[in-house]
Amino acid sequence: MMKDLPLSKVYRLLEPGPVVLLTTARAGRANVMTMSWHMMVEFEPPLVACVVSEADYSFAALRATKECVIAIPALELAPKVVKVGNCSGRDVEKFERFHLTPVPATRVAPPLVAECFANLECRVVDTRFVNKYNLFVLEVLKAWTDPAQKEPRTIHHHGYGTFVVDGKTIKLKSRMR
Repeated sequence: MMKDLPLSKVYRLLEPGPVVLLTTARAGRANVMTMSWHMMVEFEPPLVACVVSEADYSFAALRATKECVIAIPALELAPKVVKVGNCSGRDVEKFERFHLTPVPATRVAPPLVAECFANLECRVVDTRFVNKYNLFVLEVLKAWTDPAQKEPRTIHHHGYGTFVVDGKTIKLKSRMR
């Protein structure tokens, strides 16, 4: 039998994407934040929609510069990812504090994160939903992967300090490629 679920917990059911790090750069200062509210919107060109709260230090930089990097960490970085998300760039130089290595990007000013297994250089292409929903639509301009990180496992946020680690891969017949 079904039972009521508080609406405040719905996001925990639909939060399928991995927790990522979002880097921005403004006035020569790089910042990194933890983000889990994002989704693919289109395949080619790759478009990603993400929510960055206006309360976040990164919001103003993303809005002003219209550039960012989405860095995808593997499970081994989970403790640092949580620590990055539990403080503000207003008060902390996060790259330094959490021993993350900024690497120059080729298409945008914000840095890649060397410790992550993938990095996506992005530019904002649609801001129509920023004022109402804090939702930015990003186009991925350049994608990087670290071949040394074999079969990385990602973490997925389920709310209030609870995470799920991706697991076994299964393949089923599909007509999509």
